[in-house]
Amino acid sequence: MPSREPDDPRTAIVAAMRELISLGLSQGTSGNVSIRHGDGFLVTPSGIPADALHPQDIVPMSMDGTHDHPLAPSSEWRFHRDILARRPEIGAVVHAHPTYCTAFAICGREIPAVHYMIAMAGGPTIRCAPYAAFGTEALSRAALAALEDRTCCLLANHGMIATGPDLPKALWLALEVETLCRQYAIALQVGAPVVLPDDEIGRMIERFKSYGPRKKPREGS
Repeated sequence: MPSREPDDPRTAIVAAMRELISLGLSQGTSGNVSIRHGDGFLVTPSGIPADALHPQDIVPMSMDGTHDHPLAPSSEWRFHRDILARRPEIGAVVHAHPTYCTAFAICGREIPAVHYMIAMAGGPTIRCAPYAAFGTEALSRAALAALEDRTCCLLANHGMIATGPDLPKALWLALEVETLCRQYAIALQVGAPVVLPDDEIGRMIERFKSYGPRKKPREGS
C-alpha cells in the first residue's frame, strides 16, 4: 500500500512520483502528480525523471493556468487543473501509464464490474475516455466526461487517471485500478468473466465510503 503522505506537499509529490516507479505504475519521465494547494495547485514539472526530482522542482500554478517558476509544468497540467476546478472533493490527481491499464486503454475498452473492487471507481465501470492528443483541451474535456461520477478513468491509447481527497488515496487507487485491469486481462484468457449486477456495486460503493488508506492519528491527538 502506498505510504503516508509527508507533511510538506512538495516532498509528498516527489515521494509519490518515486512510488509510482517502485510500484511498477510508471517509468522514465512518464506520469505526473498534482495536489490542490491554496487557491491553486502544485504539479510535477515536465521532463524530469522521478529519481532526479526535488521538492523545489515542483511547479505552483494558479487556476487560470499561469505560473511563475523556472521549470515548465507537466504537459498534462490542463487536465490536472480542470479536474481540481470541477471537483472540489478531489485533493490530488495521479496520471500514469501502467501496463495493464494502458493495454485496455489502447483497445478503447472500459472495465466492467468483474470484481467488487470496481466500487472504488464510484460506479459499475471504469470508463475509457476517447483519444485526444496529450496536453490538449480536448483531452481534458474527454477526461472530465469519463470522470463524471467516477474517481478514475482510462485514457484511450494513453494511460489512466486516479484521483482522491488526498495523495495517499489517489496513489492507492492508481495501484488498485492497475491490479483490477491485470485481473481482468487474465480472466479474459481463462474464460468469460462474470459481471456483478449494478445493485451489488451500489451496495459496495456505500461500504467503500469508509474503505482505503487513512491518515494515522498524531500522537497525543
